[in-house]
Amino acid sequence: MRLTPRRHDRDVAGLTYVYPVVSRRAGGVSIGINLNPNAACNWRCVYCQVPGLTYGKGPPIDLELLRRELDGMLAQIFEGDYLEQHVPAEARRVNDVAFSGDGEPTSSPQFCEAVDAAIDLLCRRELLGKLEIVLITNGSLTHVAPVQAALERLGEHGGEVWFKLDSATEQGIARMNSAHMTPERVARNLRHAAQRCPTWVQTMVLARDGEPPTPDEVEAYLDFLRDRLEEGLPLRGVLLYGLARPSLQPEAPTLSPLPRAWMEGLAARLEKLGLTVKLSL
Repeated sequence: MRLTPRRHDRDVAGLTYVYPVVSRRAGGVSIGINLNPNAACNWRCVYCQVPGLTYGKGPPIDLELLRRELDGMLAQIFEGDYLEQHVPAEARRVNDVAFSGDGEPTSSPQFCEAVDAAIDLLCRRELLGKLEIVLITNGSLTHVAPVQAALERLGEHGGEVWFKLDSATEQGIARMNSAHMTPERVARNLRHAAQRCPTWVQTMVLARDGEPPTPDEVEAYLDFLRDRLEEGLPLRGVLLYGLARPSLQPEAPTLSPLPRAWMEGLAARLEKLGLTVKLSL
């Protein structure tokens, strides 16, 4: 199977926990680690592409199997011809190992051990520093002590966090992520992440019933980030992206991509705040 930015099947390599993807945001191949093979998440984002998504947390995982799968995938990529066989020529660059998958990775009871396993394997293969370790997270559990310890480990080994922020209003978070979070709580959780590990804010922007986010929503989002910068929070920037793959949630028929000009306009406003912006359409 050829990998493309629009095909992120978790079983593409026939493995339980490890799956390679061509990532728009990473700009090449990302080796994914799925700690939620039960398709359970504590949020339900309206744009989520996970089939059969349910509310819940990650199950116990087989750490030895995870290690074997990740080691085997690294061997296929760096010692074999996996990229030549499965990846378009323009994307044959391996960027990172990413904790992402079918649910919130920090909800796994073995998240910390899985982070240690990935760090250990990259060290043994002399790939740490050549490949980044990325945590793609909704940030809802960064206040939990074991998760904070894992974030510190990631920070010590050159990793980074991609922290979801699709809205900065309580109503917007409920509408986009089906989560009950106040902006104040999101701000606290973002601090927990950014103070322990280099952190990007990642934001999905889309149209609902053909309409973009309201001006009030946009202003609240910009104000939230402006406040974080003014308090000195060391954010790397914003990963701003649009709808590229079909949602598998009930809201799917109401969702559509926003025009390039609209997205570029928001990116320009973010840059005026002093943020680095990476735009993916």
